[in-house]
Amino acid sequence: MTSDAPQDSWQPSKRAQERTAWRRARARRSALVAGVSTLAVIAILVALVLATPGWPLVRDSFFDWRYGLQVLPDIARGLMVNVAIMLGCGAVIVVLGLLIAWCRTLPGAVFFPLRALAAAYTDLFRGLPLILLLLLLGFGVPGLRLAWLPSSGLFWGCVALVLTYSAYVAEVFRAGIESVHPSQRAAARSLGLSHSLTMRCVVVPQAARRVMPPLLNDLVSLQKDSGLISVLGVTYDAVLQARIASAESFNLTPYVVAGLLFVLLTIPMTRLTDWLARRQGWTAAGGAL
Repeated sequence: MTSDAPQDSWQPSKRAQERTAWRRARARRSALVAGVSTLAVIAILVALVLATPGWPLVRDSFFDWRYGLQVLPDIARGLMVNVAIMLGCGAVIVVLGLLIAWCRTLPGAVFFPLRALAAAYTDLFRGLPLILLLLLLGFGVPGLRLAWLPSSGLFWGCVALVLTYSAYVAEVFRAGIESVHPSQRAAARSLGLSHSLTMRCVVVPQAARRVMPPLLNDLVSLQKDSGLISVLGVTYDAVLQARIASAESFNLTPYVVAGLLFVLLTIPMTRLTDWLARRQGWTAAGGAL
């Protein structure tokens, strides 16, 4: 004959219930205070801006929302071009950056030329302003009129983005690789793994997990800087569409619309980066770079 197991009748004590209620009340009060103070600050800033003598002219030049809604479809289509550039260049940047970081971590004197070349690469392209590199490649290389080189400004604009950002991504990967404790390499080598297998199977997977948030930050920056290709005037991205619309109407509202679209595209990526950083617990042991 079997008897039913006694049900768990545990209940928190009265003191615990009071503490829980107090914490919830404090959280609600803090949220209310934060909301009210934020609204008050926004109201004060709006009042100060509206009180300025030049606000009517600025409103007509930058915040003509009827015209903004009129040019929104064209700018939104141009934004898809920026997204395509970001995705295509981002894939190449990750591969090239990881290769450069791997070259910088090669041991032994025989690999010194590769280490020196990788260091020179990162120093050069982190030092050159992106806008200058875009102009040099976008206008300079096609001017050579070499049949075996593409003459598309869009192509050379993407090359400039890849060269610049791969230098930054390489340093991010190198920081992640060097953050892996040497005992990991020693343990892998003691099991008979070569240096390349140790890097591929042991070090790089740990490094990639640790540097994922900063890599996503670089992706956010790449999304914004993809609009700089418009200086070459070769692709109808969001910025160039806004420039054309502004030139037709002598109104700068299209630039504000393009900026808002970039912000709306960037915010989810930024929140994803923050979530990954919290999920990986960078402040925990072994989780910080």
